[in-house]
Amino acid sequence: MTALLRYQAALLVRSQRWLPPFILYAVFLGVGVQGGQPVLDSLGYAAAALLPVAGWLVRICVTGEPPAARACVAAAVGPGRAHLARLLVALGAAVALGTVATVVVAWITDPVSSDHQTRVPPLPAAAAGLLAALACALLGTAVGALTTWPLLRSTGRAVPALLLAALLSLVVSGSPAQAAISGLVTGSQSAKVDFPLLPLAGAAVLATAAIAVACALTSRRSP
Repeated sequence: MTALLRYQAALLVRSQRWLPPFILYAVFLGVGVQGGQPVLDSLGYAAAALLPVAGWLVRICVTGEPPAARACVAAAVGPGRAHLARLLVALGAAVALGTVATVVVAWITDPVSSDHQTRVPPLPAAAAGLLAALACALLGTAVGALTTWPLLRSTGRAVPALLLAALLSLVVSGSPAQAAISGLVTGSQSAKVDFPLLPLAGAAVLATAAIAVACALTSRRSP
Protein backbone atom coordinates (compact mmCIF):
# COMPACT_ATOMS: atom_id res chain seq x y z
CA MET A 1 0.00 0.00 0.00
CA THR A 2 2.90 2.35 0.70
CA ALA A 3 4.11 2.03 -2.89
CA LEU A 4 0.61 2.73 -4.18
CA LEU A 5 0.32 5.84 -2.07
CA ARG A 6 3.69 7.11 -3.27
CA TYR A 7 2.71 6.42 -6.87
CA GLN A 8 -0.62 8.25 -6.57
CA ALA A 9 1.00 11.15 -4.72
CA ALA A 10 3.63 11.46 -7.44
CA LEU A 11 0.89 11.49 -10.10
CA LEU A 12 -0.93 14.24 -8.27
CA VAL A 13 2.14 16.41 -7.79
CA ARG A 14 3.50 15.99 -11.31
CA SER A 15 0.15 16.61 -12.99
CA GLN A 16 -0.04 20.09 -11.42
CA ARG A 17 -3.83 19.68 -11.45
CA TRP A 18 -3.74 20.41 -7.73
CA LEU A 19 -2.82 24.03 -8.43
CA PRO A 20 -6.34 25.35 -9.22
CA PRO A 21 -7.98 24.12 -5.98
CA PHE A 22 -4.97 25.22 -3.92
CA ILE A 23 -4.98 28.67 -5.53
CA LEU A 24 -8.74 29.00 -5.15
CA TYR A 25 -8.47 28.09 -1.49
CA ALA A 26 -5.73 30.66 -0.98
CA VAL A 27 -7.91 33.30 -2.67
CA PHE A 28 -10.83 32.42 -0.41
CA LEU A 29 -8.62 32.82 2.64
CA GLY A 30 -7.09 36.03 1.33
CA VAL A 31 -10.54 37.56 0.82
CA GLY A 32 -12.27 36.18 3.91
CA VAL A 33 -9.52 36.19 6.54
CA GLN A 34 -7.75 39.38 7.53
CA GLY A 35 -5.33 40.23 10.31
CA GLY A 36 -7.07 41.35 13.49
CA GLN A 37 -10.23 39.30 12.97
CA PRO A 38 -11.46 36.95 15.74
CA VAL A 39 -9.55 33.71 15.55
CA LEU A 40 -12.43 31.24 15.95
CA ASP A 41 -14.60 32.91 13.30
CA SER A 42 -11.67 32.91 10.89
CA LEU A 43 -10.84 29.28 11.59
CA GLY A 44 -14.46 28.35 10.91
CA TYR A 45 -14.32 30.14 7.57
CA ALA A 46 -11.07 28.37 6.65
CA ALA A 47 -12.51 24.97 7.57
CA ALA A 48 -15.70 25.56 5.57
CA ALA A 49 -13.78 26.54 2.44
CA LEU A 50 -11.71 23.36 2.71
CA LEU A 51 -14.68 21.00 2.20
CA PRO A 52 -15.29 21.63 -1.53
CA VAL A 53 -11.54 21.74 -2.11
CA ALA A 54 -11.23 18.24 -0.62
CA GLY A 55 -13.96 17.00 -2.95
CA TRP A 56 -12.19 18.61 -5.90
CA LEU A 57 -8.92 16.92 -4.95
CA VAL A 58 -10.69 13.55 -4.89
CA ARG A 59 -11.95 14.13 -8.40
CA ILE A 60 -8.45 15.09 -9.55
CA CYS A 61 -6.89 11.95 -8.08
CA VAL A 62 -9.61 9.63 -9.39
CA THR A 63 -9.67 10.98 -12.95
CA GLY A 64 -6.03 11.96 -13.45
CA GLU A 65 -4.46 8.55 -14.02
CA PRO A 66 -3.90 7.51 -17.67
CA PRO A 67 -6.20 4.63 -18.70
CA ALA A 68 -3.32 2.27 -19.50
CA ALA A 69 -1.62 2.95 -16.17
CA ARG A 70 -4.94 2.52 -14.35
CA ALA A 71 -5.45 -0.87 -15.96
CA CYS A 72 -1.92 -2.00 -15.08
CA VAL A 73 -2.23 -0.93 -11.45
CA ALA A 74 -5.65 -2.55 -11.12
CA ALA A 75 -4.32 -5.80 -12.55
CA ALA A 76 -1.33 -5.77 -10.19
CA VAL A 77 -2.97 -4.90 -6.87
CA GLY A 78 -6.69 -5.04 -7.53
CA PRO A 79 -9.05 -2.19 -8.50
CA GLY A 80 -10.31 -1.71 -4.95
CA ARG A 81 -6.88 -1.14 -3.42
CA ALA A 82 -5.87 1.10 -6.31
CA HIS A 83 -8.96 3.25 -5.81
CA LEU A 84 -8.38 3.36 -2.07
CA ALA A 85 -4.91 4.76 -2.66
CA ARG A 86 -6.33 7.53 -4.86
CA LEU A 87 -8.85 8.53 -2.21
CA LEU A 88 -6.30 8.44 0.60
CA VAL A 89 -3.88 10.63 -1.32
CA ALA A 90 -6.65 13.16 -1.95
CA LEU A 91 -7.55 13.09 1.74
CA GLY A 92 -3.91 13.52 2.73
CA ALA A 93 -3.53 16.52 0.43
CA ALA A 94 -6.67 18.12 1.88
CA VAL A 95 -5.50 17.48 5.45
CA ALA A 96 -2.08 18.96 4.71
CA LEU A 97 -3.66 22.03 3.14
CA GLY A 98 -6.06 22.44 6.05
CA THR A 99 -3.25 22.11 8.58
CA VAL A 100 -1.16 24.81 6.91
CA ALA A 101 -4.19 27.07 6.62
CA THR A 102 -5.06 26.58 10.29
CA VAL A 103 -1.55 27.54 11.37
CA VAL A 104 -1.52 30.63 9.17
CA VAL A 105 -5.00 31.77 10.20
CA ALA A 106 -4.27 31.25 13.90
CA TRP A 107 -1.04 33.23 13.47
CA ILE A 108 -2.46 36.32 11.74
CA THR A 109 -5.79 36.67 13.58
CA ASP A 110 -6.46 37.94 17.08
CA PRO A 111 -7.27 35.53 19.95
CA VAL A 112 -10.41 37.41 20.95
CA SER A 113 -14.16 36.85 20.93
CA SER A 114 -16.46 38.13 18.19
CA ASP A 115 -16.97 41.43 19.99
CA HIS A 116 -13.22 41.82 20.60
CA GLN A 117 -13.88 42.16 24.32
CA THR A 118 -12.78 38.80 25.71
CA ARG A 119 -9.52 36.96 25.15
CA VAL A 120 -9.64 33.43 23.67
CA PRO A 121 -6.80 30.99 24.50
CA PRO A 122 -4.82 30.81 21.23
CA LEU A 123 -3.50 27.24 21.36
CA PRO A 124 -6.85 25.60 22.22
CA ALA A 125 -8.47 27.76 19.53
CA ALA A 126 -5.96 26.56 16.95
CA ALA A 127 -6.51 22.95 18.04
CA ALA A 128 -10.28 23.33 17.69
CA GLY A 129 -9.80 24.90 14.26
CA LEU A 130 -7.57 22.01 13.21
CA LEU A 131 -10.18 19.46 14.32
CA ALA A 132 -12.85 21.34 12.37
CA ALA A 133 -10.59 21.39 9.31
CA LEU A 134 -10.05 17.63 9.62
CA ALA A 135 -13.81 17.10 9.84
CA CYS A 136 -14.36 19.16 6.70
CA ALA A 137 -11.54 17.37 4.87
CA LEU A 138 -13.04 13.99 5.75
CA LEU A 139 -16.54 15.01 4.73
CA GLY A 140 -15.24 16.62 1.54
CA THR A 141 -13.47 13.36 0.73
CA ALA A 142 -16.73 11.48 1.29
CA VAL A 143 -18.56 13.90 -1.01
CA GLY A 144 -15.89 13.52 -3.67
CA ALA A 145 -15.89 9.73 -3.44
CA LEU A 146 -19.66 9.58 -3.94
CA THR A 147 -19.83 12.10 -6.80
CA THR A 148 -17.17 10.77 -9.14
CA TRP A 149 -16.28 7.47 -10.80
CA PRO A 150 -17.29 4.71 -10.23
CA LEU A 151 -20.60 6.10 -8.95
CA LEU A 152 -20.97 8.94 -11.46
CA ARG A 153 -19.27 8.72 -14.84
CA SER A 154 -20.48 11.83 -16.66
CA THR A 155 -18.65 15.07 -15.87
CA GLY A 156 -21.84 16.98 -16.60
CA ARG A 157 -23.55 15.17 -13.74
CA ALA A 158 -20.61 14.63 -11.40
CA VAL A 159 -19.45 18.24 -11.06
CA PRO A 160 -22.88 19.73 -10.25
CA ALA A 161 -23.48 16.84 -7.85
CA LEU A 162 -20.16 17.57 -6.14
CA LEU A 163 -20.94 21.26 -5.76
CA LEU A 164 -24.48 20.63 -4.50
CA ALA A 165 -23.38 17.95 -2.03
CA ALA A 166 -20.59 20.19 -0.72
CA LEU A 167 -23.02 23.07 -0.23
CA LEU A 168 -25.55 20.88 1.56
CA SER A 169 -22.81 19.46 3.77
CA LEU A 170 -22.03 22.98 4.95
CA VAL A 171 -25.56 24.23 5.57
CA VAL A 172 -27.77 21.26 6.46
CA SER A 173 -28.41 20.88 10.17
CA GLY A 174 -26.89 17.69 11.54
CA SER A 175 -24.00 17.64 9.09
CA PRO A 176 -20.66 17.08 10.85
CA ALA A 177 -19.11 19.96 8.94
CA GLN A 178 -21.96 22.29 9.82
CA ALA A 179 -21.75 21.25 13.46
CA ALA A 180 -17.99 21.77 13.63
CA ILE A 181 -18.15 25.21 12.04
CA SER A 182 -21.14 26.27 14.13
CA GLY A 183 -19.23 25.24 17.24
CA LEU A 184 -16.39 27.57 16.32
CA VAL A 185 -18.73 30.46 15.58
CA THR A 186 -20.67 29.92 18.79
CA GLY A 187 -17.43 29.64 20.72
CA SER A 188 -16.28 32.93 19.24
CA GLN A 189 -19.43 34.64 20.48
CA SER A 190 -19.04 33.28 24.01
CA ALA A 191 -15.22 33.30 24.10
CA LYS A 192 -15.27 29.58 24.89
CA VAL A 193 -13.34 26.98 22.93
CA ASP A 194 -15.23 23.74 22.30
CA PHE A 195 -13.40 20.91 20.56
CA PRO A 196 -15.54 19.41 17.75
CA LEU A 197 -14.76 15.81 18.62
CA LEU A 198 -18.25 14.46 17.91
CA PRO A 199 -18.48 16.13 14.47
CA LEU A 200 -15.00 14.81 13.69
CA ALA A 201 -16.05 11.28 14.64
CA GLY A 202 -19.19 11.59 12.51
CA ALA A 203 -17.20 12.84 9.54
CA ALA A 204 -14.75 9.95 9.94
CA VAL A 205 -17.60 7.42 9.92
CA LEU A 206 -19.19 8.97 6.83
CA ALA A 207 -15.85 9.15 5.02
CA THR A 208 -15.06 5.52 5.84
CA ALA A 209 -18.46 4.40 4.58
CA ALA A 210 -18.22 6.45 1.38
CA ILE A 211 -14.71 5.19 0.64
CA ALA A 212 -15.78 1.60 1.27
CA VAL A 213 -18.73 1.94 -1.13
CA ALA A 214 -16.60 3.56 -3.83
CA CYS A 215 -13.85 0.93 -3.55
CA ALA A 216 -16.37 -1.92 -3.60
CA LEU A 217 -17.99 -0.59 -6.78
CA THR A 218 -14.65 -0.03 -8.48
CA SER A 219 -14.11 -3.74 -9.05
CA ARG A 220 -17.55 -4.07 -10.65
CA ARG A 221 -17.49 -1.13 -13.05
CA SER A 222 -14.98 -0.41 -15.76
CA PRO A 223 -13.76 3.17 -16.24
